Amino acid sequence: MKRFSLGRLGFIAVAMSAIGMCAPAFAGDFPAPTYSRAPMYVAPIYDWSGPYIGANGGWGSSRACWDFTTPGGNFVASEGCHNANGGTAGGQLGYRWQSNAIVFGIEGQGNWAGLKGSNNSNFFLGSTNQTSVNALGLLTGQIGYAWDRTLIYAKGGAAVTDNKYTANSTLPPLMGFDTARESRWGATLGAGVEYAFAQNWSLGFEYDHLFMGNRDVNSATGFLIADHIEEDVDLFSARLNYKFGGPAVGRY
Repeated sequence: MKRFSLGRLGFIAVAMSAIGMCAPAFAGDFPAPTYSRAPMYVAPIYDWSGPYIGANGGWGSSRACWDFTTPGGNFVASEGCHNANGGTAGGQLGYRWQSNAIVFGIEGQGNWAGLKGSNNSNFFLGSTNQTSVNALGLLTGQIGYAWDRTLIYAKGGAAVTDNKYTANSTLPPLMGFDTARESRWGATLGAGVEYAFAQNWSLGFEYDHLFMGNRDVNSATGFLIADHIEEDVDLFSARLNYKFGGPAVGRY
């Protein structure tokens, strides 16, 4: 009985060794396990696309130079230049669309203005020339670059100003008071920076230069105002915009 048990144990040991040697071969018949990696989530990127409406306010300066002319528009003499300075406030309405980091847009802006300035005429003694810019408007295209919630942009397009001109003479032979009005069209170039401090709200600062050119301006009587007037305007404004649209989209 003892002899049988020892033989049986030896057989079992040999069999276990054979199985152990064959196990790697069987394991090679099964594919290695694979593990899937969860997508990496990146913080949402702000999207500047969509319509917006807003308000703006700031300061402006208009440079006006008057040249006295004949009724036919020929130059006679320079009457000098002055700066018409003051505040401005208004609103804007626009639409932007974003492609990667590039942002395109179109915007219309209308402002009340209180720009006023004057100088003593260099040609007519005792005469004062005054320029007032009472309103202005811009219609522009935009192109910009966005770093998430920060946008810098350049803009350009058409500009219009509503101007009033006043001349007052206190010495003979041209004693009296005269006025003229005009709406003047020109061009504008500008640049700005804007930051989206909330999902639909952004705050920005902008500079615009208005190239309003030279125009012949004559009062109804031609008594004191028969001038060739050159005008340029500089605008510095803060802007608050509300953008219509959904939330920012997360990127994977």
